[in-house]
Amino acid sequence: MPEIIDHEPQDNTPAPPPAPSQDSKNLALLCWLGSTLLLFIPGLAFYLVKKDDDYVQDQAKEALNWSITFFLLLVVGKVLSIILVGFLVIGAAWLCHLLFCIMGAVAASDGKPFRVPFALRLIQ
Repeated sequence: MPEIIDHEPQDNTPAPPPAPSQDSKNLALLCWLGSTLLLFIPGLAFYLVKKDDDYVQDQAKEALNWSITFFLLLVVGKVLSIILVGFLVIGAAWLCHLLFCIMGAVAASDGKPFRVPFALRLIQ
């Protein structure tokens, strides 16, 4: 007896991730805003404490990666300040830091994932 095969179309597209809750958005926003002045401390704190919330965990990793990258840019600028180019590097690094933290805060308030374009991805 021949086997009957049911040929229903299958949708293999992955389901979109669930929208983050308002608490998750607020914590991610706080993480990005805190990173403007406290550098890596808020990102590290949220990364270590909020293991149960995927959105906060993701944004904390991104804020932490950017803060580490920013710190390395400051070190390079400090070394290059011997030849007076470093002051431009330090100024540009601070400007980028403020800009990316504000962009991250705006994206977090909307519940969207934010990626800094040229941050080192040290923490996966």
